[in-house]
Amino acid sequence: MNELPDIRLLILLILIVLAQSIYLFTDARKRGHAKWFWGIWGIIQTPLPLICYLVWSRKLQPYLIKRRDENG
Repeated sequence: MNELPDIRLLILLILIVLAQSIYLFTDARKRGHAKWFWGIWGIIQTPLPLICYLVWSRKLQPYLIKRRDENG
């Protein structure tokens, strides 16, 4: 017996993915990252793009820039 998922669950998932994609796009644009990449990846799935973006933009990229500047 194939039961269809509850419409409220589908609406909730769509809203979560859409909000995540909008956040990734606007924050990536503000920080100078690849906004279209992050926005499209954010609308495809959740929560992995958000986790990867936060690690990349808040931890990894500043570390790499600092390391590059120190090494001349």
